[in-house]
Amino acid sequence: MVIVMAPEATQQDIEAIVGLVSRAGGDAFVSRGVNRTIIGLVGDIARFMNLNLGGMSGVAEVMRVSTPYKLVSRDHHPERSTVRVGNVPIGPGTITLIAGPCAVETPDQTLAAARMAQAAGATLLRGGAYKPRTSPYAFQGLGEAGLRILADVRAETGLPIVTEVVDAHDVELVASYADMLQVGTRNAQNFGLLQAVGSVGKPVMLKRGMSATIEEWLMAAEYIAQRGNLEIVLCERGIRTFETATRNTLDISAVPVVQRLAHLPVIVDPSHSGGRRDLVLPLTRAAIAVGADGVIIDVHPTPEQALCDGPQALVDGDLDELGRIVRELPPLMGRTLATGLTPVA
Repeated sequence: MVIVMAPEATQQDIEAIVGLVSRAGGDAFVSRGVNRTIIGLVGDIARFMNLNLGGMSGVAEVMRVSTPYKLVSRDHHPERSTVRVGNVPIGPGTITLIAGPCAVETPDQTLAAARMAQAAGATLLRGGAYKPRTSPYAFQGLGEAGLRILADVRAETGLPIVTEVVDAHDVELVASYADMLQVGTRNAQNFGLLQAVGSVGKPVMLKRGMSATIEEWLMAAEYIAQRGNLEIVLCERGIRTFETATRNTLDISAVPVVQRLAHLPVIVDPSHSGGRRDLVLPLTRAAIAVGADGVIIDVHPTPEQALCDGPQALVDGDLDELGRIVRELPPLMGRTLATGLTPVA
């Protein structure tokens, strides 16, 4: 932490700060310039934050230098991480395609969507058994019955399951079926849920909160990591802005920004950001071009009958193009399309 003193700050002001920091167990290093004095602090940042340094006499500005998210930061983990879901890698060097229905509706619908996703190159199946919705009257998901459908489809296709958990009380149940737990945008700062998924021992996909800054997103990941789970994949799914032409505004710049700050894999959700079928493929191209480690995409055999997010779900014709994109673009970025790896005996 660095304290910038005002030009009119006195020696007594400086000594008061140095003394307060010392009593808090830290060290203060004073650097005097021509017009300004800067005091560098070394020690427990959390304790310094409670000292109200910004309100002391002579202080112009207090700046935090170190990152508040220690476990997910690249400061102490410079190499980017790869997370494995089942035998599928998500991380640098590959592009992972995660696809499937937004919501599990029936066994036939889920299996058909999984087959469509697999034909396009998907190696992970997404599907929601629990659906947090803005309206209490909208379809909320099938619950455990939906989890059983996903498990049956996994047995049929071999695709590991990515599914959302919305309540800390359901974490153990969902984890007993899922290969990866998803925390959605509405729960991105549900700290009890974040701690619960961090304790269960399964990889976690953490979507960015719809109004969250990048630091808030990474601090949410830190809640998971603090419970001993660093198997975290971050998902940029668009943020809420003043723009109404798309469902959300895809913050494509968040991908390289977060990859510079954190060692965790970063994927993009072109379906929920655009909210329209015609935008999904262009946004997928953008995600691959900017360096995302994967994409997660909605697929449905009959989107006009979908109980959730039908307008953004891809159909057969779109999936042919999606398959071409994920085969041809990644090599231009020095990556390959991720496939399931042979299990180690």
